[in-house]
Amino acid sequence: MKRILPFFVFIFAFTAAYSQGNMSQNPIQWQYSAKKVADKTYEIHLTANLESGWHAYSQTQPEEAVAQPTAIKFKTNPLVGIQGKVKEVGTMEKWQDEATGIKANQYENQVDFVQVVKLKGDVKTNISGSLTYQVCTDRMCLPPKTDDFSIKVGQ
Repeated sequence: MKRILPFFVFIFAFTAAYSQGNMSQNPIQWQYSAKKVADKTYEIHLTANLESGWHAYSQTQPEEAVAQPTAIKFKTNPLVGIQGKVKEVGTMEKWQDEATGIKANQYENQVDFVQVVKLKGDVKTNISGSLTYQVCTDRMCLPPKTDDFSIKVGQ
């Protein structure tokens, strides 16, 4: 037992250090912006830039998917009307693992999530909310993460 205990201590320390190292990875960078497209109407852009080999997931996943789909929630703002649904701009890949049958709708390199909003007056305000997403490679996935965002719009 005295020989086995140091082995387990080493394994535990190695696993903890390895996990901590992987958790600090940040293979996705988000950019948030607003673009005026008409009077009082803006496109809100949540743009994901991914490191090579990593991918993020579409908001819509097949039934056989196991990954976390991207979810965008906007906080209620009485000065802003949300117009339609969030659109995805990018080259979506329909991936499937032949061995397991798992499927995923995913993006590599870049994807832009775009929401049209309309201001209810000549005002300045912020569009804020949260973004939940997961990133993976062909070998591993990082745990889902939620980021808050706030984007200025208006005069």
